[in-house]
Amino acid sequence: MFGIDSTVLIFILLAGVSAGAVAYAFLFKSIENEKNVGKRLDTIKAAETDRSVVKAARDRVSEAAKRRKSVQDSLKELDEKQKANNKNTKKPPLRIQLRQAGLQVTVERFYVYSVICGVVLTIAAYMLGAPLLVLPGALLAGAFGVPRWFVSFLRARRVKAFLNEFPNALDIIVRAVKSGLPLNDGIRLIANESPEPVKTEFRRIVEAQQVGLSIPDAALRMGETMPCPEAGFFGIVIQIQSQAGGNLSEALGNLSKVLRDRKKMKAKVQALSMEAKASAVIIGALPFIVAFLVYLSSPAYIMPLFTTSTGHLILGISGIWMSIGIFVMRKMMNFEV
Repeated sequence: MFGIDSTVLIFILLAGVSAGAVAYAFLFKSIENEKNVGKRLDTIKAAETDRSVVKAARDRVSEAAKRRKSVQDSLKELDEKQKANNKNTKKPPLRIQLRQAGLQVTVERFYVYSVICGVVLTIAAYMLGAPLLVLPGALLAGAFGVPRWFVSFLRARRVKAFLNEFPNALDIIVRAVKSGLPLNDGIRLIANESPEPVKTEFRRIVEAQQVGLSIPDAALRMGETMPCPEAGFFGIVIQIQSQAGGNLSEALGNLSKVLRDRKKMKAKVQALSMEAKASAVIIGALPFIVAFLVYLSSPAYIMPLFTTSTGHLILGISGIWMSIGIFVMRKMMNFEV
């Protein structure tokens, strides 16, 4: 019974193994195909992942290139606008000069004041006993020289006052932006609280915004009424930030630092040039001092310069040469920073 059972068991085992072998033989190809399909799927997924990574990298590079091109186009456009503004800044019309000087007068009224100044100066020269040949020169100097010099003096003084306060105004705007306020609120704060002439310049930006002009365009127009490079820098920073984006508070903070460094450099250059200026003053005053001392010691020796036609010619030529020397020394001592 045991032998029969063993034989049956062995037969069943062999039959099972044979059936399994036959089944594996039939299913081997299907299993191999499934493995190949799985490998191909993994390869396709990896390729898609790599393709997505490459596409994302290309998109980042393309976006950076577009932004770089946008910034370059903005800088080119701003450079053209700045060149046009520089032409008006160097030789602006009289109407713009009056605005830059902070004078609330029309061109016609300025001409009236110039004529009055010329007439008053001519009458004063006549009453002081000046020769008749000098009176036309006094009229021209009073009508054209003195009023325009006065406007230039007011322009320079206004620009100096603006540069002294402008970095502080930028710092206030930076703090306002960092605290969450929009840029126009910071500009309104400067237009209401800052001292002149910064207050007036920012008030013009606010008024331009109220009539429909954007803040970047209004900021670029600041150079028309404030003839200094620093006003142009502010407009360029606002324009680039509006077109290319970025951290406005950081950009304005860097601009404030640059303006303070420029101010320090100007002060340093002025201090280094004081020796040359003192020498120029001494050299320019020396002829008058010598002439006065000679007049005190021997007036008969120097009076022919003032009483004869030859002396007048010598004085005229000397004055021309001395003016040329003063002009050359002034150009040598003035440095643009």
